[in-house]
Amino acid sequence: MLRGDSAGGTGETGGAEGNDADAGMATVWAACAIAALLALAGLVWTLAGVLVTRQHAAGVADLAALAAAGRSVDGETVACAHARDLARAMASRVADCRLRGWDAEVIVHVDVGASLGLGGTVSARARAGPVEQWAGDVGGGIAGIAAADAGR
Repeated sequence: MLRGDSAGGTGETGGAEGNDADAGMATVWAACAIAALLALAGLVWTLAGVLVTRQHAAGVADLAALAAAGRSVDGETVACAHARDLARAMASRVADCRLRGWDAEVIVHVDVGASLGLGGTVSARARAGPVEQWAGDVGGGIAGIAAADAGR
């Protein structure tokens, strides 16, 4: 007699009883779905960390360029040392610093602290210096800036 057969011999299986080959498949599918969701969450977490580090690098590069430009009258060595000190205080490092006239150009590297050893380095560059004389009216807003750029 087959499992689930009643004395009447209808051959239908009961509600909790079923095919043994399908036993536990829901658990396997649920475990696979959870693993996929955790992998996706880890990827999103890592990408978010890279984006935050990129914004940090851009901010450090801007500040380091401003620091170097502020000390440009003292020469490139002093200006770039000031930029390096500022970058070091912000957990970054200056890869390149140059003065071109009164403009300071800085390239900054920041290490990405990603999980699972997937870290790397994010770079940002910035330039700071005195504003050039605009040909248009300073109070002219966007139209004045566009006119000044057209006159260059």
